[in-house]
Amino acid sequence: MPTLTSPLDMRFRPVRLIRSLFMIVLILFVFLNLHVLMNFEPNNSDAYDRTLLYKLRHRNNLKAHVQTDRSQLQDSDGPENSSKVEVLILPNQYNQTFVSRHNIPEHNLTQIKLEIDRRNAEQYVHNLQKYGLSLGPESVVIVVQVHDRANYLKILLDSLRKVKGIEKTLLIFSHDVFSEQLNSIVETIDFCPVMQIFFPVSAQLHPKEFPGEHPNDCPRNVKKDQALKIKCNNANHPDKYGHYREAKYCQTKHHWFWKLFHVFDQLTVMKNYTGLVLLLEEDYYVAPDVITILQMMNHLKKKDCKDCRMLTAGNYDKTQSYSINSGKVELGHWISSRHNMGMAFTRDLWKDIKKCTSEFCNFDDYNWDWTLQHLSMKCIPDKVKVMKMKATRVFHIGECGVHHKGKNCQPDNKKKQIETQLQSNKQHLFPNVLSVGGQSKFKLRDPKPNGGWGDKRDRELCLSFAKGQG
Repeated sequence: MPTLTSPLDMRFRPVRLIRSLFMIVLILFVFLNLHVLMNFEPNNSDAYDRTLLYKLRHRNNLKAHVQTDRSQLQDSDGPENSSKVEVLILPNQYNQTFVSRHNIPEHNLTQIKLEIDRRNAEQYVHNLQKYGLSLGPESVVIVVQVHDRANYLKILLDSLRKVKGIEKTLLIFSHDVFSEQLNSIVETIDFCPVMQIFFPVSAQLHPKEFPGEHPNDCPRNVKKDQALKIKCNNANHPDKYGHYREAKYCQTKHHWFWKLFHVFDQLTVMKNYTGLVLLLEEDYYVAPDVITILQMMNHLKKKDCKDCRMLTAGNYDKTQSYSINSGKVELGHWISSRHNMGMAFTRDLWKDIKKCTSEFCNFDDYNWDWTLQHLSMKCIPDKVKVMKMKATRVFHIGECGVHHKGKNCQPDNKKKQIETQLQSNKQHLFPNVLSVGGQSKFKLRDPKPNGGWGDKRDRELCLSFAKGQG
């Protein structure tokens, strides 16, 4: 016979009710936390409301591996963007770093060309899983022009590793030689986000044709009438001194101009970046406070030299007095022989340089810095005014190379000298404040061209970079 349930048994029991409410609250709490985690944004959301969050694409895709939400973009030239983060990639979102692609024979130019095209298109940023990337108007992006001196590059990297704040920058290496040795050295970098780009119109890829040396190129010192008789290449266009091109000298100017177009105009991660870009070369050595100094210079510029458009962290002075000059800058007009080491500038100056592309490419000088001084005098509005550190933070250690004929190349000895100098002046690095310590007394003049850039093909190749053909 079935048991009848009494009315008392049908009432809600308080314990059961409390337990049910607890389970409902717990489930809601879990869902709420999941929602917060999936939609996490950094603190101080007002400062990040228009942040560009770049996401990696699959590495095998030949398109750039970063992309922008264009709907959130604000005009990067506008003043209201000055306090915004322009590039943000959070750390620990990606678990990929350098992937070695070795065993490409360096005599197989076709394979190297394909690899260069793929890497330039991929635009892969390494070490994001560890550091992420946050760039804004106060940041410093470092671009290193690399040729083929592995021993010098190792020394530069050793100095960069010690730089305070290096983990917060983007370090870009621009190569004009594809070398497994050089690539392996770059792949050892574990102290900051890193990218490699490769000059695609190099002499390495065209050893027997322009821009390398074609068998029928005119010898450097042949007279024009003789060149016309033998019908060598470009016989009608020697330089102003009657000499014909030398490929090994012309490449540096091509590479320098191409890398600026590529960095400022082609790299997706740089598209909206308005901060400083520091230009280095493989045979430099930097002080540990170089980034800090550039940021302080940038602040001082806004206060005491609003028309300064170039910041120079290095100088060539034979005697360096850190105790007196560590926190002092000198103002003046940009002169190539004094201000071409450790140059830093923003997109604003690059826009004016780019407007002078025709003047840059047609000036008969194979030196990019000599050419840039000519632009400052004849094309860039108001000439380029510079702020230079009186106590250098960038050192030139290259004693062998394109312009140096030294046979006793011992960069390690030079490195030790610099390290000893920095160590003995350790207490003078990272000054608390910067101040203007004088004006340059050097007379500004339009430089006399050195020649080496009369070949019509060099001028046409140079002009092609502005069209995105390089």
